[in-house]
Amino acid sequence: MSKKKEVDDVSGTETTGHEWDGIKELNTPLPRWWVVIFIATIVWAVGYWIVMPAWPLVHGYTHGILNHSQRDTVTANVNALKAARAAREHALDHASLKQIQDNPELLQFAMAEGKSVFGDNCAPCHGDGGQGAHGYPNLNDDVWLWGGKLEDIQHTITVGVRSGAPDTRESQMPAFGRDAILKPGEIEDLTQYVVHLSGRRADAGAMRRGGKLFADNCAACHGPEGRGERKVGAPNLTDNEWLYGGAPENIHDQIWNGHGGVMPTWGGRLTRETIKSLAVYVHSLGGGE
Repeated sequence: MSKKKEVDDVSGTETTGHEWDGIKELNTPLPRWWVVIFIATIVWAVGYWIVMPAWPLVHGYTHGILNHSQRDTVTANVNALKAARAAREHALDHASLKQIQDNPELLQFAMAEGKSVFGDNCAPCHGDGGQGAHGYPNLNDDVWLWGGKLEDIQHTITVGVRSGAPDTRESQMPAFGRDAILKPGEIEDLTQYVVHLSGRRADAGAMRRGGKLFADNCAACHGPEGRGERKVGAPNLTDNEWLYGGAPENIHDQIWNGHGGVMPTWGGRLTRETIKSLAVYVHSLGGGE
């Protein structure tokens, strides 16, 4: 004989007969609206499985009645976009950088494309506005390691910097301390001399000793006066623009370790016309020559 279920005195709801530590479980029915929605979701799911691609198989998947493919949709949209831009892309490919700048319509198209490509590929390192960061060049100023003319920028984008490609732009700052090329005291003197080159106060004795060290070890790339040499990507040491920081400790660290960043080779990843658009956009950021 089944046990008679009791009714809770407070709520007036029948209990399930379960009780823990004097706490009785009420047999409260689910709200009708909730049950209706739950059943509707089941019906919707079954219908979706039938109509749309849903179930993975050993080889492939169920295509559904509609045989819909989001990948095909994206491919079609991309192809439509390429077709719509084909004429201007062709014009970009056959125009020089100067001709692009002199043609307002083509320049507008190149700027729009360049901005989009910059945001996707360059902004993670150079910043959204090309302002740069520690170890990443600022593209808004007029300081260029490899030149800031349109052709220079285009070439740098195409071949990269220390990217490992055969024709990449290549320069190497020796690690004078890490590789024991100079003694720690000599690096201290050289640091003070470089601080002096940028017009700041430096220790006079260290500066005199550092001058000879600079002439023997640094002038071949940076020049006798430290003004840099774009042919080898050697920075100007007489201004106040520093890729790895201009404080004495930053300069000491650079002399000691010889940091050198890497810029990817975009030739082969981006089309020629896209690289032209990107060069025009970077040149327009404020630092182009």
